[in-house]
Amino acid sequence: MRVETTPEVTGFRKGVRIHSRSSFNGGLWLADVVHMPVGCATWPAFWTHGPGWPNAGEIDILEGVNENSFNQAALHTASGCTLPADFGATGVSATGPNCAALETGNSGCGIRSVESNTYGAGFNENGGGVYAMLWDESAVSIWFFPRGSIPKDVSSSSPQPASWGKPAARWPADTCDPYQFNKDHITIFNTALCGDWAGTSWNASPNGGGPSCAAKTGVATCQEYVQKNGAAFAEAYWQVKNVKIFQK
Repeated sequence: MRVETTPEVTGFRKGVRIHSRSSFNGGLWLADVVHMPVGCATWPAFWTHGPGWPNAGEIDILEGVNENSFNQAALHTASGCTLPADFGATGVSATGPNCAALETGNSGCGIRSVESNTYGAGFNENGGGVYAMLWDESAVSIWFFPRGSIPKDVSSSSPQPASWGKPAARWPADTCDPYQFNKDHITIFNTALCGDWAGTSWNASPNGGGPSCAAKTGVATCQEYVQKNGAAFAEAYWQVKNVKIFQK
């Protein structure tokens, strides 16, 4: 699933989006991803959402922008869902406790991973890995298993989440009922270019440090860079071995 690489375009460069025909209420998602889109102006995501956004919720499993190094999972919900101070995961709060999309400028409540192989170049250099998202009565929880450290129960399609230890991200039911704030979710892979996050972060340093995309490329705006530099998007593609969704 690849972004258009035509050398120059006058309007919008084509990104990519693919989604499931079926919708789900709860379950376990496993996505084995070998390569994800990387580079300035990219905004890739593996996520789920329901109808009438944001009232039926959005769960961002794997997401980031530009040359970030750390994955930022997030919930975007209707009013009333919050992230507690102790959410029971290895990641760190990235955007604050309020998950309501319309009250937070669409930032929701994000949790940033602390391992640099969870996103972008570090993810690809290690051959990717498996992202797992469990949506049950207790929480929405997300784990990442890098290539070479994927549990046998995951590889054999007999997943046992109780054996996986603390997740990278977790939104407990005590402050955000998973079934109240998330309903009828489809599953999506997409790669956007610029937009509300990658575009507005053009002059910001990546979350792993280093120069901004404006400084690195010498181009003033994200839009100009996208239009004139098709070859720069050679690595802006998804390579996915499989996605498995388990239901009770």
